[in-house]
Amino acid sequence: MSFMETLPAFRRLGDLAHLRPTVIIDTREQEPLPISRLPVVRGTLTSGDYSFTGGTELLSVERKSLPDLVACVVGENRERFERELHRLRGFRFKRLLIVGSREAILGGEYRSNVKPASILHSLDTWEVRFDVPVVFCETPETAGHQVESWCYWFARELVSNANTLLRANKQERST
Repeated sequence: MSFMETLPAFRRLGDLAHLRPTVIIDTREQEPLPISRLPVVRGTLTSGDYSFTGGTELLSVERKSLPDLVACVVGENRERFERELHRLRGFRFKRLLIVGSREAILGGEYRSNVKPASILHSLDTWEVRFDVPVVFCETPETAGHQVESWCYWFARELVSNANTLLRANKQERST
């Protein structure tokens, strides 16, 4: 199996090593990304489209297809979307995940009169203004794997930190 097919176990992480994160897909997400390496549930998220159980206040991924993104660049949709990006500022880990490529935007591979430069300048502005990194994944499959990886590695870091605290607590009690 390749890396894209499996995720490593939470080895050497002590008491919580048996845990695996469950990806939450927001109920408003119309076309969910294919998630195959971690368990999945549908749920209502306060911000974004993807998170994981136990981490909904810490990690949020907002997904946009190219048509969705183009619609967010102009008019009322822009104001609504910027409010969403503003809410993401409070998350420890946040991403704006674009399913498509920068090259597709530059090539005008979307149905709109919006100029490619306007879309790319909006992305750059949002990344700076709202401190939300923009990541491109060309296919829904690649995007799904990326969401799984972010959820997995973020959860793994939380488990590692929790086990460090548990070990320190046990040592403190035994002295």
